[in-house]
Amino acid sequence: MTQQSSTGALTEAVYYILLSLQVPRHGYGIMQFVQELSHGRVQLAPGTLYGALSSLVERGWIEALEGTGRKKEYEITETGREALRSELRRLEELVQHGHEWTKELDT
Repeated sequence: MTQQSSTGALTEAVYYILLSLQVPRHGYGIMQFVQELSHGRVQLAPGTLYGALSSLVERGWIEALEGTGRKKEYEITETGREALRSELRRLEELVQHGHEWTKELDT
């Protein structure tokens, strides 16, 4: 799974993972949050989730928190927040252009 294409687009899984880590969460908590937020449309498989978490840690977009429990928690870093903001701007631009263009086609 690629996390970001050369144009800067995030995969849906990475987008939702970054969104979920606005507060610290462990893997299972991330899966539950994403499924709930997307009303069940997006379900992260453990392999996809943990592969993405490892890659995001390597990129410095998230970090693992030191804990005493068995479950490792993660949180987003400032670099990850900027990647998420950049993706939001990109998506907003896509939606705006889509509305503008389809509006012109309807007239």
